[in-house]
Amino acid sequence: MDFDLNEEQLAIKEAASDFAQTVLLPKVIERDIQCEFPKELVAQMAEMGFMGMMVPQEYGGGGMDTLSYVIALEEIAKVDASAAVIMSVNNSLVCWGLEKYGTKSQKEKYLKPLALGKCLGAFALSEPEAGSDATSQSTTAVEKEDHYLINGTKNWITNGYSADIYLVIAQTNKEKEHHGISVFIVERGWAGFEVGKKEDKMGIRASDTCSLMFTDMKVPKENRIGEEGFGFKFAMETLNGGRIGIAAQALGIAAGAMELSVKYAKERKTFGKPISEHQAIQFKLADMDTEIEAARLLCYKAALKKDKNESYVRLSAIAKLYSSKVAMKTTNEAVQIHGGYGYVREYHVERMMRDAKITEIYEGTSEIQKIVISRKLLS
Repeated sequence: MDFDLNEEQLAIKEAASDFAQTVLLPKVIERDIQCEFPKELVAQMAEMGFMGMMVPQEYGGGGMDTLSYVIALEEIAKVDASAAVIMSVNNSLVCWGLEKYGTKSQKEKYLKPLALGKCLGAFALSEPEAGSDATSQSTTAVEKEDHYLINGTKNWITNGYSADIYLVIAQTNKEKEHHGISVFIVERGWAGFEVGKKEDKMGIRASDTCSLMFTDMKVPKENRIGEEGFGFKFAMETLNGGRIGIAAQALGIAAGAMELSVKYAKERKTFGKPISEHQAIQFKLADMDTEIEAARLLCYKAALKKDKNESYVRLSAIAKLYSSKVAMKTTNEAVQIHGGYGYVREYHVERMMRDAKITEIYEGTSEIQKIVISRKLLS
């Protein structure tokens, strides 16, 4: 085992940190208040190579490993969790699925612009009655001569309001239940495709989340990924990798909150000395540092297993479960360390606390992660 990052990974970490601190930080509070999607900043992230990091260079990506992606994502999430999840969905859920299972023509047409940042992707699995129970898909895709007709509703779709390309999971054969679920590449603007209003969320407010409605929307057969019935396996395989990205996002939120807490503790004085000299504060910081370091190692291990093409399902679930828990605990303590100042927007940690909660919910709730872990443990 080697716990040291190589030169390329250190350069990626530095570049991502510099971008986050100099470009994302200045108006991060305003974007949160106004629920403003950072379109221009996402374009800059694409120029930096952050929107298609793991995509092979022949399809416009960086050809980097998962560990490099996790390192970059942590640095982005330290400052702006909304930008981090936009990046995560495009990389983990959309580009990865297309690169792994798409045809050459699908990759040329859709993966290249996604990796280059010319288009933005979204992953449409969740429905009003299908959240944790992803097998209960009500959206249908009926086969016709040279196309499918899709009808149904998707909700809680990250990037849904701003995306150009969507991977849509739909039922093609209800009798086969989850073995009759398929996946399709859908373009924004097609007839019968309606994008709903943005959700007014507690956290990650600068990323957009909305519902998608399909009414007799035609999808060419060549836009189906894999065979009919492959959709559920596609979704689960994609989410297994996506959880590493969300774990890295949670890690970044926690690490960012700790850094702000250390800085504040050195500056704030009570009873004639900095609060960093009070043992009560020192113990909080020590717990933060210990748990964040453990979360980081779990994220790195899951990423390394994925890069080695070894089984990483259990490890990605463990990384997400633990990192999201650490994000919630750390941000809560960060607000406590900041006292009254922690309760106002100016000091950032209240936003981080709001942002942290979703990491325990999306791409598989903490309860679902425990099911995944226990099944693997008992199998």
